[in-house]
Amino acid sequence: MSGIKELDQLLASMKPELTQDKFVFCTVSGELSEYIELKPIATFLESEGLTLVLTRDQADKAGLKYESIFRKITLMIHSSLEAVGLTAAVSTVLTTKGISANVIAAYYHDHIFVSAEKAEQALLALKELSQ
Repeated sequence: MSGIKELDQLLASMKPELTQDKFVFCTVSGELSEYIELKPIATFLESEGLTLVLTRDQADKAGLKYESIFRKITLMIHSSLEAVGLTAAVSTVLTTKGISANVIAAYYHDHIFVSAEKAEQALLALKELSQ
């Protein structure tokens, strides 16, 4: 099943949902297999190291360092990885509210990580964008 590509349809139907979990981004050295027990929800290998996105609780238990705490907003629409403009629209509306957005596009949904302190404000802004 392919995702939706039309920006107007994506914006009107995105149904943003905010999770209660708090997430952090950590960078580690070594192989992913060494950290898989931490159950990261996302990883990315960069030349500087392996980035793990995991719950703050998991990072704290493992003694991993992080700089900021985020909450995740998931857009509950199956967006195509080839859709044009969704990330720009989301980041633009959050920018107007002074909210940083770290977007991860997965196969079915887009996930926006925002500062834990501004998560409710970000959710409201995205719901307004959807109307």
